[in-house]
Amino acid sequence: MEGHAFALEIRNDKIMKTSEMNWRKHVGLFAGIFLAVATILTAISQTVPVMTIAPSGTNQYSITFTNNIGTLDYDLMWTPVLANPNYPWTFAAIGTPGETNFILNTPSSQTGFFRAVLDTNAVPLWEAANPGNPTSSILQVYIYGPSNGAVLQ
Repeated sequence: MEGHAFALEIRNDKIMKTSEMNWRKHVGLFAGIFLAVATILTAISQTVPVMTIAPSGTNQYSITFTNNIGTLDYDLMWTPVLANPNYPWTFAAIGTPGETNFILNTPSSQTGFFRAVLDTNAVPLWEAANPGNPTSSILQVYIYGPSNGAVLQ
C-alpha cells in the first residue's frame, strides 16, 4: 500500500505543477487582453481637437479650439483659394502655449479657408527652417563671404 500512496503523491504533484503552469499561462493571457482593451478604450475616449469658426461682429471671426491637447501651440494659416500656387497658405495668427481662442479680422477676399497647425516644439513656425514641418528647428543662415568681395554689414 505504501507504494501506491507514493505513486498517488507523485501523480498529484504532477497534476498540481501542470495546473500551476496552465494558471500562469491564463493569467498572462488575461493580463494581455486586459491591457489591449484598456488601451482601445482610452484611445476611443480621447477626442481630437475641433476648430470652430463663427462671425464675431461686423468684420471679425472668432476661431475656437475645443478638446485642446495640453499646452501646445496652435498656429492659424489662411488662404483665399485652395490648391492654387498663386495663393499660398499664410499665417493668420501665431498662438501661444495653451491658447485656444483667436479673434481675426475678416479677410479681404470673399472666400477664405483656415487651417490649424499644431506646433510641437518651442520654435515658432515663422522662425522654423521648414514652416511646413512643425518639428523643424530654427532657420540658420551662414554667409562665409560674398562672392564679389563686398563687405556685409
